Amino acid sequence: MATLPQASPNATLRAKTSLALLVLVTGLAACDKQTTASGDPSAKAEAAASTETIKFVTTQDGSPLEIKPELFDTPAAKEFLATGKNPYVGKEDAIAAGKKIFQLYSCTQCHGPEAGGQVGPALTGPNYNYAKDATNKGMFETVWHGTNGGMGAKGKGLMDPSDPNNGITPDELLKVIAWIRSHGQLTGNEDAAS
Repeated sequence: MATLPQASPNATLRAKTSLALLVLVTGLAACDKQTTASGDPSAKAEAAASTETIKFVTTQDGSPLEIKPELFDTPAAKEFLATGKNPYVGKEDAIAAGKKIFQLYSCTQCHGPEAGGQVGPALTGPNYNYAKDATNKGMFETVWHGTNGGMGAKGKGLMDPSDPNNGITPDELLKVIAWIRSHGQLTGNEDAAS
């Protein structure tokens, strides 16, 4: 009877390692497909955000407004970037956080303690200085990049050009907008795709 040659221990180890890697890669690929196909809203928002995003424009003249996509670093911010819809509207914890941020950035000095107007205009509607502020995308653009009427940019990297980390983040701004919407009749999500 003939005997088969024995594989060296190194060859056996390499074969086992290759098999283990193949199983691991196959398993990870299956997990990724299952996650995106599962119907999980955050997975859908992330997938949408990675492919297509809303286009921002300045309030001053309607020119394109480029905001670094990596600043949209939370599930809510990614959903907003993909859809223009603010997922924090109506969420009590986000509204409470938005009120604190509104006060922290001294927005109360111009817009009043309840965003109803003071030196600056009311932000709660139904009439807005900039009609686009009836949408969350429009209000986001106005606050992020500033206005013609005197409000400077509040967006991260724009508020203080000497410090790229100074300013409000997209997630914080969405919470502020949710707080503002809690004082008015519009949610701002009515016409999210515009």
